[in-house]
Amino acid sequence: MEGIRSSSERFRQFILNNRFVMFLLVLLLIGLNIMVFNRIAFIFVPLVVLVKTVLLPIILTGVVYYLTNPLVDWLEHHKIKRTYSIITLYLLIIGIVVFLLRSVIPLIGNQVMSLVDNFPTYAVQVQGMLDENVDSSVLKQLQEWLKFNVADLLQQASDQAANLLQNAWAAIGAVLGKLTEIVLAIATVPFILFYLLRDGKRLPTYILRFLPTRLRGSSLEIMTEMNHQISSYIRGQVIVSFCIGGLLYIGYLVIGLEYSLVLAIIAACTAVVPYLGPAIAITPALIVAVVNSPIMLLKMIAVWTVVQLIEGKFISPQIMGKSLSIHPITIIFVILTAGNLFGIFGIILAVPGYAVLKVMVMHLFRWFERRSGLYELKK
Repeated sequence: MEGIRSSSERFRQFILNNRFVMFLLVLLLIGLNIMVFNRIAFIFVPLVVLVKTVLLPIILTGVVYYLTNPLVDWLEHHKIKRTYSIITLYLLIIGIVVFLLRSVIPLIGNQVMSLVDNFPTYAVQVQGMLDENVDSSVLKQLQEWLKFNVADLLQQASDQAANLLQNAWAAIGAVLGKLTEIVLAIATVPFILFYLLRDGKRLPTYILRFLPTRLRGSSLEIMTEMNHQISSYIRGQVIVSFCIGGLLYIGYLVIGLEYSLVLAIIAACTAVVPYLGPAIAITPALIVAVVNSPIMLLKMIAVWTVVQLIEGKFISPQIMGKSLSIHPITIIFVILTAGNLFGIFGIILAVPGYAVLKVMVMHLFRWFERRSGLYELKK
């Protein structure tokens, strides 16, 4: 008996009470679970298909919900029943869509078609201006340093275009399939949005019913903080994008830049992506301004600089504030990583997804901090 008791004490001392050994055991269990789930991944195929099917409608509905819910709440606060407030909102959206289709969309379409037709000519003119104003020896040294040749790049682009044309028929089915998925997702948004606007406030309470009683308080705190992070980001980023597009449109009209509406819309859409969006949006505006005249280029740069200063110093601090508390370098890395993993949707959803993940990880760390005893708790 003494031997068994001493062996049990040694086991408890060197295994159970050894935090490093327990940490290694936890890692081992996690690895075993990953290996098992990898072997039986075929079981989860129906679940993956279900998630892929409902994910896009849910994301689109969520974005529209965070944009429209304040208006519904405001109408309800002014003694209008919530159902009638939602119907009023739908009528307002329908009116805006009809107005855009009749007045704004044709103008945008004409400018887009003109820009698409003239863009190859603009590229050739820019290349000619570079050849005229930059010494050919400098270009050769630059090509040797970067180890590329313009002629080779053009040839490769031509070959790639030919391959794309040859494989176009094979890709039509996939494109139509994706287009069908997007159209169906957009078509389901109004129906999901109606019920979400009407019953969305009850959703957290309904979810909490499935959780243990001890976890409901902390879970509600997590969901509240996640909701605040997402709503602040989506509403703020959309408002900032509209402000940037409007200011650039006014500035482009003042200096007389061609395709001012299209270029302003491009800037507003790309502004949804923090930090990287403006760098993408300025490229077509630079090309159009360079082809027009050097004076127009200087005017366009001046307008862009003023708008960026106004956005950085006044608009974003007032609208976005410090709600996300994420360092700019972190945002850039998150966007690049999400873009490589999930494409354009990853780029758009990278920052709010990271904010939600950060909330969950921080609460999980606080729970581990309290339970483990490895950290000195702040008083």
